[in-house]
Amino acid sequence: MRSPAWPDLSRLDLQPTIQALHLWSQVVGKVRLALTPWINHSWHVPLYVSARGLSTGLIAAGPRAFEMDFDFIGDVLVIHDTDGREKQLALAPQSVAVFYANVIQALGEMGFDVRVDPMPCELPDPVPFHRDDAVRAYDGETARAYWQALVQTHRVFQVFRTRFVGKCSPIHLFWGSFDLAVTRFSGRAAPPHPGGVPHLSDAVAREAYNQEVSSAGFWPGGGVVEGPHYYSYAYPAPPGFADMPVAPDAGYFDPALGEFLLPYEAVRASADPDTALLAFLQSSYEAAANLAHWDRRFLEGPTGPLGHPPAGA
Repeated sequence: MRSPAWPDLSRLDLQPTIQALHLWSQVVGKVRLALTPWINHSWHVPLYVSARGLSTGLIAAGPRAFEMDFDFIGDVLVIHDTDGREKQLALAPQSVAVFYANVIQALGEMGFDVRVDPMPCELPDPVPFHRDDAVRAYDGETARAYWQALVQTHRVFQVFRTRFVGKCSPIHLFWGSFDLAVTRFSGRAAPPHPGGVPHLSDAVAREAYNQEVSSAGFWPGGGVVEGPHYYSYAYPAPPGFADMPVAPDAGYFDPALGEFLLPYEAVRASADPDTALLAFLQSSYEAAANLAHWDRRFLEGPTGPLGHPPAGA
C-alpha cells in the first residue's frame, strides 16, 4: 500500500523544474538576505513551506514590510506589502535573467529599492542572475507535486522537532542547496569548519557550524545522488559515525557526502511513511548523539501533544 498523501515523484521529470525553482528561489532569498539583520546560523535567509508553496515570511524595509510567496497552486510569485498592494509574476518557462529583472522591477514599482549580489550560491560554475539567459523549464504539475512532498515532510519534521528541548532550528528551506532542514545543537562549541563550499563565504560556513550539530533534511538530489533523498549528518562527525546502523533498511551512509541517506521513494512506498521517516530521523540522530556523548537526558523530551504541554511540564 502506498500513501496517497505522499506524491509519486518518480513518475515526473523532476530536475528541470527543480533547477529553475532553485535558481529563482535564490533571487527571492537574496532579497530577504539584503534587507534582514543577520541571525545566527543564517536563520534569517531561508524560505518556509506555506499553504500554497514557499514563503519568505515578513521582510522589513524601513517602516513598511512585504513578503514574497511562490504560489504553486496559482503558478505565480506573489509580492504583498503592508500597504495592501500586490504584484504577481507568472511562474512559467523563462530565463533567470528575465525572472530576476521582473522581481527587481516589481519591487521598485512598489517602492522597495533592493540591491542584491547577483551571483548564485553553493553551485558549481554559477552564472550571475542578470547574465543567465538560458530559458529554464517550469511545469506546474511537477512543482505542485514536489511542494506536496515538502508539506508531508514538514509535518513529520514537526513531530521530530518536538522531541528536542535543547537549541534547535526552525524547519526551513535553504535556497543555497534547496533543502528543507531541521538542525539540533548539543550546546557545545565545534572546531572551525574548513569551508570550501562553492561560492559561499568560509566565514558564513564557520558561523553556521560553530556549534556541534545533528542535522536532517530533504533534498531533491543531484550529481551522483539520483532523485529526492532524506539526509542526516553530524558536525563534527564523531568517530564511528559512518558505521552505525540506521532504520529503515533502505537507509545507508554515503562516504562521498559524509551523510546518511534515505530515498524518498523508500519512504513513500513503505506501509507507513510517517513511521519510516521518523525511524530514519531518530536513529541517525541517536548515532550522532550517542557517539559524541550529548547530554540526551537534558536535551530530549517526549513527542509534543496537541493543544497542551507534555505531562509533567
